Parts: sequence; C-alpha cells; structure tokens
Amino acid sequence: MRFQDAARDARAVVYAGIQADPLVGRVAAALCDAPPAVRLMARAVMNGESDDAATWRTIFPTLLGPGADPAVRASAEAVLAPALAVAGKGTSARDQYRGAIVEELTARLLARRATAVRRERRVLFDGVPAEIHPYDVTVEDAARPEVYDCKWGARGIGDDVLHQLDDARRHAAEDDLRLPVALVVFDTARSCAVRLDRTYAPREGTAILTLETVGLLAEGVPVPGGPEPDAPGDR
Repeated sequence: MRFQDAARDARAVVYAGIQADPLVGRVAAALCDAPPAVRLMARAVMNGESDDAATWRTIFPTLLGPGADPAVRASAEAVLAPALAVAGKGTSARDQYRGAIVEELTARLLARRATAVRRERRVLFDGVPAEIHPYDVTVEDAARPEVYDCKWGARGIGDDVLHQLDDARRHAAEDDLRLPVALVVFDTARSCAVRLDRTYAPREGTAILTLETVGLLAEGVPVPGGPEPDAPGDR
C-alpha cells in the first residue's frame, strides 16, 4: 500500500486556496477543544440562517448568555465570530468553507497524537485499479496508517463514500495490513444514524465520528461502527 497526491485540476487549485484561508484555521482551532454543544451551535451558525450575533445569543443562552458557564461561554464566543464570517460567504463558497473546516478540524485533532498527517491523498494497492477519489485526511505512518473522509452533514453520507472507505480497508487486509478507516461528519449522531439506515454499503469496519465524538480522534484509532442515536459526548 502507498499514498499519492491527488491530481491538481482546476477544482483542486481553487479548493486549496480556501483550505489555506486563515478563517478556516481560526474556526477549526476554536472547535478542537469545544464541547459538543458549542460544535452544534457552530454548525447552526455556519449554515447561514442569520448573520446577527445577537440572534445567536438569544437562541443559545446557555452557551452565550450571562448565566452560562464561563469556560463554555469563552469557547462559544471564540467560535461565534469566525463562524459568522463563514455564514456571510456566498452559498457556493460557504459550502466549500464548511467542508474545509471539517477537514482542518480532523487534521488538527489527529496531529495531537500522530505524525505525517496529510491532505487530499489517494491510496494505491499493487494489482488493484487506482481510485480517482482522494481521501480528505490521511495518517501516513508506515506502522499505523489511517484514512479519513469528511462531510459537513449527514446528507453527505452515501453508499459511494462508504464503499470507498471499506474498499481501502479490505485491500489493505489482503496485504496483511490493518488500515483503520473513518468518516467524520460534522452533524449529530442521531442525524447520522437516520441517514445510515438508508444506506446499503458495508460499514462494519468503518468508524463514524460525529459532533459528539469527533474529539476522540485525538485519543487514538477510532473504533469501527456506526453512531448510536444517543451517542455520548466527548470525554
């Protein structure tokens, strides 16, 4: 098994510019240690329903109100301003920024315990036709490689992405190599569970990380299996 850079087509060049925007890093940095409730708020804000900070303080008084826990309020305030900046982007740009933020969050959490964290890489196997699809984030440790795809919402979960992750895991197993694969979805466990009920692709060997559990990426290789509707929050 080996890794290879994705093709640098026009889309990749444009997207690389978005990935490099400091705004993406600001949001991801603020989300790394945020509790699940703050991540949920960030998702709501970046969906672009309102660009008025006062509106969000009214909607989330337990996070942004005067009676909120000081640590939680500080986390929520750190997220709010850059999240509003993302919400203010045009519809097409906002979609790309949100995707880049999930990828950056995943990469930053993985970097807390792993080296050689890379982006937009293909996984190649001898004797197997090369997939065009690049994986969003990879850990390219020779002893413990890992592969991740990232989605903004549960609606992005489809049979195609589940097949791609499972194919990589299966081909690695044929080479006597354990390859953890995971899908990181910046959405609630309940939404993901509902979406997964509509899919038919194999996912027993694929870990699903959600708003509630994405912080576990910093602790170790995720455990395969889809999310339960009431998955616990981060430890």
